[in-house]
Amino acid sequence: MTDLALRTAPTRTEGRLPALLGYAAVRALGLLALALVSGARGADPRTLLSARWDSLWYTRVAELGYGYEVRLPNGDVHSDLAFFPLLPWLERLGAALTPLSSADTGLLVSALASLAAAAGIHAVTAHVYGDRAALYAVLLWAVLPVGIVQSMAYSESLFTALAAWSLYAVLTGRWVGAGVLALLAGLTRPVGLAVVAAVWAAAVREHLRERREAGAGLRAGAARLLGVVLAPLGTAGYVLWVGHRTGGGLFGYLDVQAGWRNGFDGGYAFARFVGAKFASFPSALAGLGLLAGVALVVWLCVTCVRQRQPLPLLVYAGAVTALALCASSYFGSKPRLLLPAFPLLLPLARALAGWRPRRSAAVLGVVAVASAVYGAVWLNGSGPP
Repeated sequence: MTDLALRTAPTRTEGRLPALLGYAAVRALGLLALALVSGARGADPRTLLSARWDSLWYTRVAELGYGYEVRLPNGDVHSDLAFFPLLPWLERLGAALTPLSSADTGLLVSALASLAAAAGIHAVTAHVYGDRAALYAVLLWAVLPVGIVQSMAYSESLFTALAAWSLYAVLTGRWVGAGVLALLAGLTRPVGLAVVAAVWAAAVREHLRERREAGAGLRAGAARLLGVVLAPLGTAGYVLWVGHRTGGGLFGYLDVQAGWRNGFDGGYAFARFVGAKFASFPSALAGLGLLAGVALVVWLCVTCVRQRQPLPLLVYAGAVTALALCASSYFGSKPRLLLPAFPLLLPLARALAGWRPRRSAAVLGVVAVASAVYGAVWLNGSGPP
């Protein structure tokens, strides 16, 4: 399907409600499993979802603003400047306008954003492959092993919603909307750069196409240019503000991330981490699992290219994957960091769409139960750093 066909294809909404109901059912199953496992362990599921790990940092920013840091015994400095501001802003707004606390507002934002993300994933997939594949894309995103994060007071659901709808706006030629959504995604997570890259790549391709076809008019070009200009302002604005606040200039945010021992090394540290698993037999099994997971992600990336997904989806998913796998720290977080890369699921969604409905439903049902149990145990254990 050509870019022009994608831009002019009608919007498909008739299959969205069943997809959202299915998504909500999977998330309800995950929360039920979490409640049961947490109850058996004497833990509070609400605390696990809203008041641990990164959720605490977001809530602290919402309530007190930026400026908090923790100095570890080894000299590392964990600063709250590492966390982008859109989720804390929404938490603060919700706490000011409702009786909810900042933490509870974070849960509400995550719940609503996860539904918006599911709707965006459906819109993108239906636009490219039809409603049937879109239904399975949404359900596959719901049953991911770390899908419980979609219900936490984390920024993954919010970011995925903004990214998915920005990509849909690009595919349908709504350049200003795409730019605004990319700007907001850039205020949510550092990986907002992936959305910017997708908008820019699509804009360049569209500009070259118009030059070959004698142009589409000044108005279309102006809207596209405005979208291109708007897209990076969220990421750039926050990074520059951090640089000004810390005195680090353009590299201030990188210095903050270095305090968390996080950076981009091309995957060298992750490769060493995986290799170290083969030093003994029990951990070698984990190493094999990690290699299998990486191989699956690479295979999905290659399959997306072979199936000729639209350019913005390829750029976006490729950038999210590269940033996730090539980060130099928090190796246990990589599945969570890959959560927004939903275009990688589209080859699997297309395959399920080709099966008989009962067979597809049975497979997804088994995976949903396994995912719910895994997420509940994981969150009651090490959980997401």
